[in-house]
Amino acid sequence: MTKTEEALSRLVSSGKCNCLNVEDYANQLKQLAKQEADTKEAKKRGRFFKALGDESRQKILKLLSIREMCVCELIIALNMTQPTASHHLSILEEANLVENRKEGRWVFYRLTNKQQIISLIEAVSE
Repeated sequence: MTKTEEALSRLVSSGKCNCLNVEDYANQLKQLAKQEADTKEAKKRGRFFKALGDESRQKILKLLSIREMCVCELIIALNMTQPTASHHLSILEEANLVENRKEGRWVFYRLTNKQQIISLIEAVSE
């Protein structure tokens, strides 16, 4: 029996959980995790929080909450190099926070769901 299984057995024996059979309880816990802590959803949330976890990306989102902007405008406004801006924008796109459209040589970015993202930014700012 592993240390984890021993700990679960002690928990069940203590009467602190509504279960009589350790193996059944372990299966219930695994099923609960499968239903409520889905790996695919966790990865999606991880990308979202990673995108918000950087000051530069937060600044980009704030600027894009005002209006759509060309990459060159973001580079100037935030004093970034083109590769750095592209890196940050790629992470924001991966998290489905921004989307782009091309107009000739120009690439413009905008928030994917402007109102929700603005509400999120405002909620965190309070």
